[in-house]
Amino acid sequence: MRLSRYFLPVLRDVPKEAEIVSHRLMLRAGMIRQQASGLYSWLPLGYKVLMKVQKIIEEEQNRSGAIELLMPTIQSADLWRESGRYDAYGKEMLRIEDRHEREFLYGPTNEEMVTDIFRTYVKSYKDLPLNLYHIQWKFRDEVRPRFGTMRSREFLMKDAYSFDLDKDRAVAAYERMFVAYLRTYARMGLTAIPMRADTGPIGGDLSHEWIILAETGESQVFCHRDLLDKPIPGQDVDFRGDLKPIFNDWTSLYAATEEMVDQAEYEAAVPEDKRVSARGIEVGHIFYFGTKYSEPMKASVTGNDGKETIVHMGSYGIGLTRVVPAIIEASHDENGIIWPVSVAPFEAVLVNLKAGDADTDAACDKLYAELTAAGLDMLYDDRDQPAGSKFATADLVGIPYQLILGPRGLKSGEVEIKHRKTGERETLPLANAVERLKGLIEPQRMNDI
Repeated sequence: MRLSRYFLPVLRDVPKEAEIVSHRLMLRAGMIRQQASGLYSWLPLGYKVLMKVQKIIEEEQNRSGAIELLMPTIQSADLWRESGRYDAYGKEMLRIEDRHEREFLYGPTNEEMVTDIFRTYVKSYKDLPLNLYHIQWKFRDEVRPRFGTMRSREFLMKDAYSFDLDKDRAVAAYERMFVAYLRTYARMGLTAIPMRADTGPIGGDLSHEWIILAETGESQVFCHRDLLDKPIPGQDVDFRGDLKPIFNDWTSLYAATEEMVDQAEYEAAVPEDKRVSARGIEVGHIFYFGTKYSEPMKASVTGNDGKETIVHMGSYGIGLTRVVPAIIEASHDENGIIWPVSVAPFEAVLVNLKAGDADTDAACDKLYAELTAAGLDMLYDDRDQPAGSKFATADLVGIPYQLILGPRGLKSGEVEIKHRKTGERETLPLANAVERLKGLIEPQRMNDI
């Protein structure tokens, strides 16, 4: 993509309404535009990151055996009355009527609707286990939307729902999602720690929040330090097998949110030199809630004994529009964002230091074509702007590698690569640039962890 033809409305000044780093940087980098309180447009650069996050989530959900569908954003109030949640949910739910005065709501979550789909089509135990997921915009009328898309009213969410014959099988489904989440966040370059959590209005008695440690986190969390660098299950993990050993291994180390922590238990379970008490950002939440929805909504199957059995359920959420700012909170410096390669809007930027110079333009055009043909996701800064402005933009938007070429380098047959994360610079022959950049980027795409 040539930057001269791209829509990238970067800002020089820090927006006054932005309270935390990620909100400031997302506005300055031209990723989002606020349309109203808690409502944002995702501009091209931000949307590209959002879609890379979505792709990783879809790949790991599919790998785990979950099946994708898409449910509507507007739901019937009657379904929520069946489960008993319509009146209990509170003012966060946006209630609406159509022209026929039928009651609907803008869905904050989809337990009722997916249960209705299940009970309509699934009748036999032979069709279990089943896990259905979708990625869809949702709405919750937050009392105080803040921190940009970290806590907005409209948000993009992956929510999955498992259906099983009994509790043991439902817990096995929970463990599959647990392992899938470990892999998902690691592939985004995040250290997300699963912590025992309160189930809240979703219900149930088994729940984990996935927390990224950050100074701007909304809540206090407590965990064992060894969780910060624990090896992630590899791509060869067998999701059709028994994942309880992995689940038990991870949950054997103490980790809890402030709502669930018992200080005496924490101090007894974790040696003093291993204790971590920090602020954290929630980027996902998983629940087992048994028959909370399937029983009132009569979602059952015929078992192998011929009797009707109410199914056991779980739900598993990831807030995509929350993950993006969380990555920024975890990875930035005074100059801007530092994206992990796997979710970066572009993997590298080619910086033409002398746009308008015929020889430099020709060399950069040729190099850009070669880099694109090599499968690299490239931005080409071909604008007629000072070099300092180009470097500032590249640093601000966080592109992992800058490939820099100007008349002087062209004359000596050399090109420079700047590593955004470390600031390291290396000079190499122009002829080696494509292979060197591929060698830097491909191992970091995190497709093979």
